[in-house]
Amino acid sequence: MARTPTIGELMREAYQARGWGPAKLARELGIAEGRGPDGLDRQSVRRWVVGKRVPTYWLPYIVQVLELDADLVQAAQSSEPESAALDTVASVIELGRSDVLRRNFLAASSTYALSALGLPDPEAVRRRVNRAGGVRVGKGEVAAVRQMIKAFGDTAAEVGGGHARHLAVRYLTEDVERWLNGHYTEATGRDLFAATSELVHLCGWMAQDEGNQGMAQHYYAHAYALASEAGDPELSATALRGLAVQAIDLGPKFAAAALRLSERCVEEAKPLDDPRAVSYYQTTLADAAALDGDRRLATQALKASETAIEKTPDAPPGASWASHFSIGRWAHHSGMILARLGDLDGATQHLHQALEIHGLDRRRSRAIVLADLGRVHLQQGDLDTALATWTAFLDCADGVRSVKIAEAANDMHVRLDRYEDLPEVEELRQRAAPLLPTQVV
Repeated sequence: MARTPTIGELMREAYQARGWGPAKLARELGIAEGRGPDGLDRQSVRRWVVGKRVPTYWLPYIVQVLELDADLVQAAQSSEPESAALDTVASVIELGRSDVLRRNFLAASSTYALSALGLPDPEAVRRRVNRAGGVRVGKGEVAAVRQMIKAFGDTAAEVGGGHARHLAVRYLTEDVERWLNGHYTEATGRDLFAATSELVHLCGWMAQDEGNQGMAQHYYAHAYALASEAGDPELSATALRGLAVQAIDLGPKFAAAALRLSERCVEEAKPLDDPRAVSYYQTTLADAAALDGDRRLATQALKASETAIEKTPDAPPGASWASHFSIGRWAHHSGMILARLGDLDGATQHLHQALEIHGLDRRRSRAIVLADLGRVHLQQGDLDTALATWTAFLDCADGVRSVKIAEAANDMHVRLDRYEDLPEVEELRQRAAPLLPTQVV
């Protein structure tokens, strides 16, 4: 039986096949991570290759730059001696610290997104149980993390991810890190990893809503690893959904990755029986299939999502991400899927349902639905109703810091250019000017 190659051996084979040496690989990894060509020294690469060190934080970048096979990487992880095993906690804390210091944006990559599927370490919690030293951690600390997640999440949902993201990241690196490196039982450890996954996912969502797609992608990948290590299928599926939705938002060039991530998301969620969770993930699959041009799969998944959400239409939201997927949010998402499929009448009906029947009350969410509805009305040839709807969008978006709001304002601004001779149009475009994006990410 052939010996499983180590990660160092996989690295050496891959960079030598490209005609590189350790210095060239270090340069490319520094660029990919965002620190620049001098962000990593070649000695670090040499230590990884000969097995003196195991890359933790840098592994996703290694997978991305060298285009390593995720299955081979996972097999290599499993074969590493326990003392050298890859550590998601160390990696995510390093990510958070670099996020605090970083001043540039990272580029999102479909290769990186898919590589996340092979990175979780199922033994991570057990290795950390009852470690010597560190603070003692119990249910109170886990509850504190979840309370802070709610506070940060409520703020971001109301006024956008651009507000207070740095506070969430600092909470991760300065408070939660002490508990992750503390002393706890296996049961508490799994709860702590699950709560940290939710916090890391929120950091990713806030980064994405701020416009930093590459950073968001890295947070989502770590949220998936932490959730998998905690043994929580709903959080695992939700993290994959984050990656999938991001790929959908990035457009057709990410369509294949979006579809694969959405499929894996649905697979991860198979043990769940919460109708809202089922609808949440099936809606994402429908959206990805529509982007990929697969009308049959999109229609099938959309129907499955509708059947599931209608089982609990009036149930109050629970504590998890998926349980917050209300019928109003479903109506918004399904409306935009129908618009992508060319059913503008169906899209209009669903978007009105989201606003008028189920009354999405978060300012950011309501503003986005109004922007989408205005665009659909314009596509239907109803300029007057589109202008009225976009006026309501601008009223609602005032003070919200979100790349989704900026993109919606820019979309409206461009679409109205052909009607610039109309006074009401020019007034609307001038009102939208402060919301327009200042840079393309």
